[in-house]
Amino acid sequence: MHRILGNPRHYAWGSTTAIPELVGLTGDGRPVAELWFGAHPAGPSAVETDDETLALTDMLAAAPRALLGADVVARFGAGLPYLLKIIAAERPLSLQVHPNVEAAGKGFAAEEGAGVALDAPHRNYKDRNHKPELVFALTTFEAVCGFRAPRRAAELLADLDAPLAKELHGILVAQPTVEGIRAAFTHLLEPSTRPSADEVGAVARACAERLASGSPSPRADRTVVLLDAAYPGDPGVVTSLLLNPVTLQPGDAMFVPAGGVHAYLSGCAVEIMASSDNVLRAGLTPKHMDIPELLRNVDYVAAPPIRVAPEVFHGATKVFYAPVDDFELSVTEIADGHSHPLPGRGPRIVLCLDGETSIAAGGSELVLTRGQAAFVPAADGRLTVTGTGTIVQADVP
Repeated sequence: MHRILGNPRHYAWGSTTAIPELVGLTGDGRPVAELWFGAHPAGPSAVETDDETLALTDMLAAAPRALLGADVVARFGAGLPYLLKIIAAERPLSLQVHPNVEAAGKGFAAEEGAGVALDAPHRNYKDRNHKPELVFALTTFEAVCGFRAPRRAAELLADLDAPLAKELHGILVAQPTVEGIRAAFTHLLEPSTRPSADEVGAVARACAERLASGSPSPRADRTVVLLDAAYPGDPGVVTSLLLNPVTLQPGDAMFVPAGGVHAYLSGCAVEIMASSDNVLRAGLTPKHMDIPELLRNVDYVAAPPIRVAPEVFHGATKVFYAPVDDFELSVTEIADGHSHPLPGRGPRIVLCLDGETSIAAGGSELVLTRGQAAFVPAADGRLTVTGTGTIVQADVP
């Protein structure tokens, strides 16, 4: 096993303090939005060995079968199939969708064929992979995710004194189906029907007025007011009324499938996903948006957010099984000083969130304190942990 270092990502929506305080980084005043632990080419972790420091991507390329396991290489190729992150949202992230495998493969090939540079601002597909993800809340974590039932969205719009709200209400009443949701969402984003900043602002003011007078839907109205303050005039502000609000308390988890429209609003969390950086944005961002491509990738079926209940392993570990083959996440809390077996197999990343713990496998042992992480090769076999603290482990089902 090898100690690895997180790769910080300095996006504007991040917090200047949350991740540095959590993992013991020295901040430099820039927001730290994400800390990546994995082998994605856009930001691989550094591996510390006795002789050198190298990228985890390079280590895996040198001995994929020993480090990843024959089964993982057969299923996913010679790369780590997941990416583990800590994220800290101080302001709302973009309204976005992640593609499925087929769409990502086609989109990547098309952009490669067109000669679009991987780091070009207008590039949609950074890799060929899908990006389903699971979020495990470390603090109260607010989001919007997936479409509401059409009738419920229509109810939220019904008494708002704003022309755009009335127009969307009419669409949903006429078609209280998945097609109505599609029509309303498309109306907000398509260039030919995209509302003006003034029209969006009128809806935001109507929500603020309703909130001040005792709103029957205060959470929905507060979200609109929050988003309007961060991104005034953006149609994504109004789109939030079509989406399910989500509040995760520390220890709660939510799965976001490919095609699911979502935006994370605030909070700190551990996030695990298929190893991909493919993001199609719908709004709430100054970054590139390709609306036609986004609309082709959206799942318009109304459904509640997918909360994932853990299964308990040997009393100390909660395992969150996502409905994908790329990853699973476990969280282990120990306070008795005894040795506890960890579930999981294949290539693993273990991250200590609190305390001081020692992980052992294959005759080797490594001490991890808050913010430290390790890569455990498949060949090392089963892991045990001792000490006092909390660790998270990413592995492949």
